Amino acid sequence: MTKPLIGVTGRRWPASRLGESVPVAMSGLRFDLHFTDYVHSIALAGGLPVELTRDAEPSEMVEHLDGLVLSGGADVEPSRYGATNGDQLGPLEVDRDEWEFALYRAARLRELPVLAICRGFQLVNVAHGGTLNQHVELDEGAGHPQWDIDGHTATHDVTCINETIISALLGERIAVNSLHHQTVHELGEGLVPSAYASDDVIEGFESADGQVLGVQWHPELLRAPDPTFEWLVKSCTSRR
Repeated sequence: MTKPLIGVTGRRWPASRLGESVPVAMSGLRFDLHFTDYVHSIALAGGLPVELTRDAEPSEMVEHLDGLVLSGGADVEPSRYGATNGDQLGPLEVDRDEWEFALYRAARLRELPVLAICRGFQLVNVAHGGTLNQHVELDEGAGHPQWDIDGHTATHDVTCINETIISALLGERIAVNSLHHQTVHELGEGLVPSAYASDDVIEGFESADGQVLGVQWHPELLRAPDPTFEWLVKSCTSRR
């Protein structure tokens, strides 16, 4: 049996952000950015990773995939969850929002397994009608935005809820990294909380049908191979 093909989303930036690394003649072009830890984690778990581009119809692209990873990145546009832009909102990538919401809808229609990480976790919550806290400070609660610490380093614990996918994969408690400044406010419809930080912030959820797993931390920077990526690959394989 061939390995399951798992798509990974990424960012699209102007080449000018690379500074002097690109010639002036190319500074007006754009490039797709994919952190290799995601695809490396998929490969270690036994999947065949593919870095997705937004230059194709999402529904047609999803037709060729066995699973989907929604990766980390910029804040989701607040209007998506009925809010206005706050003063401490991070940079937005509206085109990426539109693309990833479409990819997620298409993946759900095909009943593909989905692993949603950090921004992806927040985007899925919004897709299900949930809302977000636009900013939390480092000294609030568990201390979430640990951007000055190496992402391979765990900074706080989360407690996993019994009889959830997360608890089956990771046990009762796990130490995680924390590379986000936004959190779930209201959980979306059809999502079940599966992990909490010590300040009661939701750090993990799953869909009621067990096809979507969302985590607020970045598992691709921690264990190798990581159990959440192994879950994704196994889920893709079992549905064939």
